[in-house]
Amino acid sequence: MSQFINFNKINNSLGKVQSIKIGVISDTHIPDRGEHIPEIVLQAFKQVDLIIHAGDIVSLGVIDELKSVCAKVVAVVGNMDQEAVRKKYPVKQVLEILGHRVGLMHGVGSAVNLPQLLKDVFKDDDCDLIIFGHSHKPMNERIGGVLFFNPGTATDLTAEYNSYGIIALKERVANPHPASDGQNEIEAEVIKI
Repeated sequence: MSQFINFNKINNSLGKVQSIKIGVISDTHIPDRGEHIPEIVLQAFKQVDLIIHAGDIVSLGVIDELKSVCAKVVAVVGNMDQEAVRKKYPVKQVLEILGHRVGLMHGVGSAVNLPQLLKDVFKDDDCDLIIFGHSHKPMNERIGGVLFFNPGTATDLTAEYNSYGIIALKERVANPHPASDGQNEIEAEVIKI
């Protein structure tokens, strides 16, 4: 199941915006690997316009917890999610945000092959940014002009460290300078907890 969302139309209640701040989280595995989203993450997400959860939510209570700090939450299903989550969220989404195309998918299989798998899955979607999870390891790297971003896991204590992400998107310039190709309009950061 795949879904396309034009966030610009959803967000029209704010009027014309030129930038947006996105909180990114993945692999929360609640209640399996933690009871709640860490308070430091929830406090940071009070300052964002949108939260993206990149799968392995496990329980829908996680979405309620995120919505308590930000009304707009977008998510995809992960390989460990309960049936209720699988019924509510798609496997893949493409978001249109301020002229940028943002691919969202949890991921499957070996962590080593995730970037290639995602390149293949989104090959016809013309994405500027691909957000994913699954590996429990953060990634913030450009490959072939596309930013691949994995926030890591905020709750899995077996991971090397816990983390989440913040992405700032500026409105895409209609004709960006050929050398930049809009790359300066996307700032992404993995934040260690």
